[in-house]
Amino acid sequence: AADPAWLFYTSGTTGRPKGATLSFRNLLMMTLSYYADIDEVSPDDSVLHAAPLSHGSGLYGLPHVARGAVSVIPASRGVDNAEIATLIGRWPGMSFFAAPTMVKRLAGDSMFKHVDLANLKTIIYGGAPMYLSDLEEALDVFGPCLAQIYGQGETPMTITALSKADHADRAHPHWREHMQSVGTPRTDVEVRVVDENDVPVPMGEIGEVVVRGDVVMAGYWNQPEASDESLRGGWLHTGDMGSFDAEGYLTLRDRSKDLIISGGMNIYPREVEEVILRHPDVRATAVVGRPDAEWGEAVVAFVVNAEGSDGPSAAELDQLCIDHIARFKRPKEYRFVDSLPTNNYGKVVKRELRAMLAAEVDPSR
Repeated sequence: AADPAWLFYTSGTTGRPKGATLSFRNLLMMTLSYYADIDEVSPDDSVLHAAPLSHGSGLYGLPHVARGAVSVIPASRGVDNAEIATLIGRWPGMSFFAAPTMVKRLAGDSMFKHVDLANLKTIIYGGAPMYLSDLEEALDVFGPCLAQIYGQGETPMTITALSKADHADRAHPHWREHMQSVGTPRTDVEVRVVDENDVPVPMGEIGEVVVRGDVVMAGYWNQPEASDESLRGGWLHTGDMGSFDAEGYLTLRDRSKDLIISGGMNIYPREVEEVILRHPDVRATAVVGRPDAEWGEAVVAFVVNAEGSDGPSAAELDQLCIDHIARFKRPKEYRFVDSLPTNNYGKVVKRELRAMLAAEVDPSR
C-alpha cells in the first residue's frame, strides 16, 4: 500500500513543478473519501474528461473507475461546449471536473439554457478561485449539481469540500459566505490553520493551512529537502493562507507567496479581484504586488475586458474599489491586457506578472 503509484507533478504556479509521490494507499483513501463526502458512484454513471487527465480530471476519474462507471474522452480532447452538451445528452449520471474558468465559459453559453441536462449529475470545480458572481450564474444554469473540492497534488483532491447540499441551501443566512469558502474538512483528514511557528491560530484569524492524514503524499520524488520542509512536524504545509469560521468553513485568502504587504498592511489579492469582477465589462483580472520604495509593495491590477466591450475606465474601477473595500487595498495602477498568463491547467501564473513588474522597477532583475 505504501508503494509509489503516481508521480503527480504540481502545476507550478509559484515555482518549478515537483513530483508528489502518491502511494496506492493515498489513492485508495482519496477514492473512499470521494464516496463519503462528494458522491456515490454506480456502474450506470459516467465521468467526462474534458480537462487534462494528468491532473484533477484523472484523479476524479479514479472513484468512477473503481465502481465500473464509464469514462468518456471527448473527441476534441478539450473543452468544446457543443460537444459537451451532446455528451451530457448521451451518457447518464455524468460527472466532470472543471476549472472555474471552464465553468464560467460553459455557464455563459446561452446554448445550455436549451439543453436537456437530466443526465448531468455533478460538476466538480476547484484548482483556482471561483468568484461568487460566476458561481451564481452557474447554479442558475446547471442547478444544484456543483461541488467544490479543495486539495493539492500533495494530498490529492482531499482537504476540504463544499458539497452539493451546501450549494443548494440558498436559504441559509450565511450562504454567500459559504459559497466564497472552500467548505469543511474532509472525512479522513485533519485540517488546521497555523501561525509561522506552526501553532494553531484562533477561529477567524488567518494563517497557513496544514493537513495530515492517510491521503497525504510520502514526499517529493528525489527532493528530500523540499519534502522535509513541506511535511515538517508531520503536517503537509500547503502554502495557502486561510481562516476557519464558527461553523467550520475554511476560507482561503491567497497563496502565501501572493500576499501583498503595502505600508505594513496585508492585502489579499482575491478580495480586490472579487470587487473588480463586479464590473460587467471585466472578463478576468489578476492582482499582484509591484516593488515600491516607499510602501514596500504597490497593488497593481491586470484587467481583461469582456468580449465585445471597450472595458471600464481606471476611474470606474477605482470608484468600485472605494465603494466596497478599504481605500488602502485599492490598486495604484490598472493595466488593461488582452490575456493573463496561464499554465496548461488554466491557472493564472502570477509570478510572471510579478517578475515583469519587478524588472520594470529594476531592469537588472
